[in-house]
Amino acid sequence: MPIIFAQALMFVPGLLTKSDNSIINSIGIEFTNMFGLWYNVLFGVLIIIFSYFYTANVSFKTDDVADNLKKQNGFVPGIRPGAKTAEYLEYVVSRLLVLGAAYLALVCLLPEILRGQFSIPFYFGGTSVLIVVSVTMDTIQQVQSHLLAHQYEGLIQKSQLRGKGKKRGSKGVTRK
Repeated sequence: MPIIFAQALMFVPGLLTKSDNSIINSIGIEFTNMFGLWYNVLFGVLIIIFSYFYTANVSFKTDDVADNLKKQNGFVPGIRPGAKTAEYLEYVVSRLLVLGAAYLALVCLLPEILRGQFSIPFYFGGTSVLIVVSVTMDTIQQVQSHLLAHQYEGLIQKSQLRGKGKKRGSKGVTRK
């Protein structure tokens, strides 16, 4: 989502190119050049800002998570439930967001930079890379779970558990 928000805002500098003022027009042109330094810097900064915004305000609210843990009698070892858990989660999330936002910006900017430096004739952006990788990982996970289920099915048949392979009519010796 941060990438989509950042890409949507990257169209705004293109509106500056329609200005009659030559300075504003040249700024707009500089920020719309996909191979230019300022375009990539602005795009990276927007990705990082939206990563913080989306994670902190939409997808992972630390106060809600801390309250849910407290209501369900869960806890973080060594941390008191409630406000202390929320503070700890905020600390951990902020540390993870630094690396996650930088990684997301790098994944999105690297194809742009490589395409500009090596004059690659096709477009294969960072969002495309993320989609291909996530679909591939999901497919591999589904294949592995199918193979594991098939393996367990064979084990159940080999073990001849009650209900599989044994006849119900044969009873052992009964006591009176």
